[in-house]
Parts: sequence; structure tokens; C-alpha cells
Amino acid sequence: MEYRRFGRTELRMPVFSCGGMRYQHKWQDISWSEIPTEGQANVAATIERALELGINHIETARGYGSSEMQLGQVLPTLPREQIIVQTKVSPKADAQVFRQTLEQSLDLLQLDYVDLLGIHGINNAELLEQTIRPGGCLAVAREFQAAGRVRFVGFSTHGSTQAICNAIATDEFDYVNLHWYYINQFNWPAIAAAKAHDMGVFIISPSDKGGHLYNPPPKLTQLCQPLSPMVFNDLFCLSHPEVHTLSLGAARPSDFDEHLKTLPLLAQASEILAPILAKLEAEASQVLGESWYHTWYHGLPDPGLDPSQVAVRTILWLSNLATAYDMMNYAQARYNLLGNASHWFPGRRAEQIDATELQTLLQNSPHRESIPSRLAEAHQMLGGKAVKRLSQQ
Repeated sequence: MEYRRFGRTELRMPVFSCGGMRYQHKWQDISWSEIPTEGQANVAATIERALELGINHIETARGYGSSEMQLGQVLPTLPREQIIVQTKVSPKADAQVFRQTLEQSLDLLQLDYVDLLGIHGINNAELLEQTIRPGGCLAVAREFQAAGRVRFVGFSTHGSTQAICNAIATDEFDYVNLHWYYINQFNWPAIAAAKAHDMGVFIISPSDKGGHLYNPPPKLTQLCQPLSPMVFNDLFCLSHPEVHTLSLGAARPSDFDEHLKTLPLLAQASEILAPILAKLEAEASQVLGESWYHTWYHGLPDPGLDPSQVAVRTILWLSNLATAYDMMNYAQARYNLLGNASHWFPGRRAEQIDATELQTLLQNSPHRESIPSRLAEAHQMLGGKAVKRLSQQ
């Protein structure tokens, strides 16, 4: 395992983290008696395998159903000084509710303290205000810090790049969990801002939100050779020193295996990545058209800035992935989540486009004339049954 300094926390962070949202038994809170013996044995075996590999950062959240409770039967048996534990609690309008929820997390984990507390889902200005206002959630987190029950405070986000940068600019947070991968590099300005503030950078779900890379289409597999798409994406992310760790949402001990192939490649990352990047970019340019490939997103608003709007940039991005790389399953799953995930994946689908609204959204786009028909084509290609977030199922 390789390790990187996790910003100003000075924690020695493994480049892979063990995410806790895939091996839990239920997405809802349940009693301990409902946990199957074999399911709990799988959680214990997954954590044991992670530690064998040097993956000593274990990450979970209050919103991950039974995850904290199940980890609470494992983590207290481990050498506390050798593990880094992160949990996350969503911001609340009532700081006392946040306090009670954080107490519940610590009780379920059966730990005296957590190393990292993430304010879970600072996705817009309202949630940031709930967090940092006097007497708000951050004030509660600081009390827990003063009592030695939380070491460092950060935030996780699915928000717009501007919303993330606004939260970073407060300089109140030690680290950030955010989305950034080869197929979605929009949040690079936020990573650059985090570096300027010496914050730790944790990449959320590189293999799932980064393209369903555990089940890639044959075309993408071919383009990424001699690497698998999963290893390619890991290497791409970790080739940037500003990125410190990637979350691996392991559902079983074997889920780490493919990722491990990345480690011996890190020293030669630039040399290995260059021909693969060239193939991917050449294919997208040929299939989509060179002008569109290089400029399609110019002048389009970030969908996170107004969740009530049609998510033009998101829809075109997903259509591009489906067309250029045959990433149809991923694009359909994400497209049909629009309108069902509130601030976690903002914006509406394209089937009910208001001409006046669209004119406003496209006023700064060099492709304003062609985008309406492209959106209609995208909906025809991607539209299907509405999808819910995992935590809503």
C-alpha cells in the first residue's frame, strides 16, 4: 500500500479507503437481531482483508443504514491507533438534532472518538449555512472536537463546483469528499482550491459513480487496454498528487483485488496513461465530432446551481458517454435518477423542456441551435423507468 499526507490533518492516508456503503445488510436502521450471521461475517472479513492490504481508513455514514452498527461489532476489536475511522452526519436545520445524530453514530460505532467527521452532503448554499452559522452543526462538531471525540472535521458533497468552492473558502474544514474521475473532471477547480487550503482530498465512488467500472462495456474495455477501465481510472485519479485517497465501496473481501493492480503502476503513471488517454480522446473526437467534443459544455450552467432546471449539462454529458464509449447502462441509470434525488443529483430530465427556459439556459452556449434536438435525442436514447438513490430503496 502507498500512503499520502491527508492535508493539514497530517494523517498518513492509504491511497485506497474502505468505504462502508456496500456491505451493510440494510439501508435502514434495524435491530442487531436482524443482521444475518453470514452477513456480519462478511463485514468482518472485508475489514480484515482491508487491513491485511494496508487499507486502514474505514469510512461510513449515519445515512448508510446498518453500516455503523455492523462496524461497531468489528472496529473496537482492532488496535485503535492503527486505524483511521470516518463517519458522516448530514447537516440539520436544528443543531440539537445534529448533536443527537452524531451521538448515535458514536454509540453505534462503539468508539470513544472518530478520526474524521464529515458533514454529509453540503450540496448547496442552504446546507452550508446550516452548517457554519453560529450555533449550527459545525459548532456542535467543534464541541465534540474539544471533548476529544472527533479529531478532524471535513465535508462530503455532491454539489455544484461553485458550492464546493464556497464551502472550501470558509477555511473551516480539514478535508473534502467529492466526485472527480476521468469521465467527470468538472470539479478540478474544487480540488485545486482544497490544495490551496491544505485540505485532504477523498474521491467518492470512483468505480460506481465513475462509470460502473465493475461492469464496463466491451468498447471501453478495449480502449483502456492494457489496463482494465477500473485500474485506468484509479491510475488517472492517483496520478494527480492533489488527490489523496479513493473510496473503494467493497461489498466483499475480493472487491479490493482489481484495484491493487494500480499500485505497482503509480511510479510510471504518466507514461502508462498517455497512450490510453490518446485513444479515449481520439475515439470521442471521431464519434462525437471534434468541435462538439472540445466545446459542448462551454457556456452551460452547472446543474447544481438550480435543481429546478433541466440538467442540460448533465444530460449532454451522459449522452456523450453513451455515444462515444457505449456506456449506456451507466448513462441510463444516472439519467433516470434526475428528478428523484433532490440536491444529491440535481436537475430535471429532458422530456418536458420549456422553450423559454431552454433559451435562457443556452444563451451563452456556442451550440444553442443544436442542443434542443440533442436533448430530445438523449431522452429518446436514455429515458426509462425512474431510478431512486440506494438509500431511498
